[in-house]
Amino acid sequence: MKKIVLLSTLSFALLAQLAYSQVRFDLGLKGGLNFASLNSVSTAASTTYDNRTGYHFGAYALVKVTKIGIQPELLFSRQGQNFTINSQNYSSSFDYITIPVMIKLYIAGGLNLQAGPQFGFLSSAKGDLINVASKNVSATGQDLSTFVKSSDVSLAVGAGWDLPFGLNITARYNIGLSDVNKYTGSNLPIVSSLGTSEAKSQVVQISVGYRFIKLGK
Repeated sequence: MKKIVLLSTLSFALLAQLAYSQVRFDLGLKGGLNFASLNSVSTAASTTYDNRTGYHFGAYALVKVTKIGIQPELLFSRQGQNFTINSQNYSSSFDYITIPVMIKLYIAGGLNLQAGPQFGFLSSAKGDLINVASKNVSATGQDLSTFVKSSDVSLAVGAGWDLPFGLNITARYNIGLSDVNKYTGSNLPIVSSLGTSEAKSQVVQISVGYRFIKLGK
């Protein structure tokens, strides 16, 4: 009986060690730059749209089994766009709390490809209002939350590299899947910089992260 108990204990310990050695858990912080735009074309005014430089920061967790990893993140992300009307430059700033859930495929060493959905929740929206009749900006620095939907869904694709000493770098492209313009197609006298066309977020992210907790190999 003692031999059976001892053998069972050793077998359990061996299996636990094997499972532990195959699974890795990371917890870390990350941040970096956003190069954001919207794929909108305003029908309310003759407008040229350009990328807007913003930033993002937050935390991530990684569960890695052999060459596959799942990495959920919680980020603050400043997005938006720059635009020009009658040779005058303006901008809109949309702040989101985003939750990317990335599937990572490790190719060699720490190099990996990644893809997954991202869910965004609007925390603030500020920018300029356009008078449809005059095709001019009627007010700047306004609260645009009534013009922008409260949530956004994107597909995130990219690549990363897990460096020694807990550092990692990531390049990612977030492709908007949902229309963030609350009044697409509406005939309003005053519109936001989104105009009245469909508007979807397009964000290139360059991130640097640091892993401060690692369990397993």
